[in-house]
Amino acid sequence: MSDRNKKQSSGINDILNDDNIQIIRSKRRSLGLEVRPDGSVVVRIPNRLSKKQLMEFLVKHKAWIDEKRHYMMNRQDIRISTNAVKYDELTAEERLRIKDTFVKKAAYYSQIMGVSVGNITIRNQKTRWGSCSSKGNLNFNYQLYYMPEELMDYVVIHELAHRRYMNHSEQFWAEVEKYCPDYRSRRNSLRLYRLEV
Repeated sequence: MSDRNKKQSSGINDILNDDNIQIIRSKRRSLGLEVRPDGSVVVRIPNRLSKKQLMEFLVKHKAWIDEKRHYMMNRQDIRISTNAVKYDELTAEERLRIKDTFVKKAAYYSQIMGVSVGNITIRNQKTRWGSCSSKGNLNFNYQLYYMPEELMDYVVIHELAHRRYMNHSEQFWAEVEKYCPDYRSRRNSLRLYRLEV
């Protein structure tokens, strides 16, 4: 694989795993991009645009999106702090307690949702609250432990929904809504928090 193809493949994976990109289809003829103050991205596209064309458009504009996000996130920040203890300052016992909390929540919701789970890892991620691999391995940002429990539950449900849909399609969000009816409200609340680096 050439360097160019590797770079494009990496860009596509970044986009597919980005929880903060919202796709809106309409009767419009042109494509539009908007980066909001919270760093989320809204992409407005024509109804008939194919997934391949959408991916090509997003990969082409990824550098612009990253630049705008960087600008937005480095403006005067008025978002809420997670008040999390610094990750390096956590004791082994505290890290174990945090992981145990996520393991129990993942076990509870995975049983309800009828999906399997692989390994669960707790990290100090700089840009994400959580992620799910194609093998079912889950990563969660430890800072969620210090936030309202309903937000932690939302992220767990969100990542488990990826066990059925590895994208952010309408079917994916319908799956999230099935187990978290007020997910829109929780998602908006989550966006008010800033990650402590």
